[in-house]
Amino acid sequence: MPSDASQPRTFTVQGVAFKLVPIPAGSFTMGSPEDEAGREKEEAPHPVTLSKPFYMGETPVTQELYQAVMGVNPAKFPGPKRPVEHVSWTEANEFCAKLGELCGARFSLPTEAQWEYACRAGTQTAFSTGAELDVKQAHIERATADESAKTEHDPGETADVASYKPNPWGLYDMHGNVWEWCLDYFGAYPEGEAVDPVGPPAGKFRISRGGAWRYRSALARAALRRWYLPETKHAIVGFRLTA
Repeated sequence: MPSDASQPRTFTVQGVAFKLVPIPAGSFTMGSPEDEAGREKEEAPHPVTLSKPFYMGETPVTQELYQAVMGVNPAKFPGPKRPVEHVSWTEANEFCAKLGELCGARFSLPTEAQWEYACRAGTQTAFSTGAELDVKQAHIERATADESAKTEHDPGETADVASYKPNPWGLYDMHGNVWEWCLDYFGAYPEGEAVDPVGPPAGKFRISRGGAWRYRSALARAALRRWYLPETKHAIVGFRLTA
């Protein structure tokens, strides 16, 4: 992404349009403070600088876009505007490569640092919405961090992307709907400041972020980390593009 780029980029593949939003370079504290509700031990706070601006998908990759590129729709919950799911980390990368060939551009999964930075969108709270996230703000099961609390409602499945308000940088569904694959292997955060981190060089699991429709808000926090085997396919896991 050129340093002077400030406008979204729209591409069209087989009649399906998708948009990427410009994300500025900058610094932030990755991870969570010890007093954040629902915090987990893998979220050690540390300063991170992303030295170059980049683009990020306005929404998770939809089923209609995945179908247009790959010729199949693996989703358990069909709907053209719903996020594609049941896609492994490997398949998500194959999609990025093929999409790049069709568009004459380079796409990839975001690094974990890029994802959290874009999710926070300049905020420092647990969610881009503030200290709390409710079922009117994201496609989640319940707003409480208490696992024993009564479920507020049962979504039962994914929702169309962009069904809720975007974060301050114009990104939809960064909290909830589906977990989103990231490029990195899972590993402990580095000590001290990190510049353009890409995660450990090797590992067993790949990172996913953002929470999903079947989980409470605490699991949709900006700092929350989850990891799966790269061949995992599940109705709660999708992905988003960077360029």
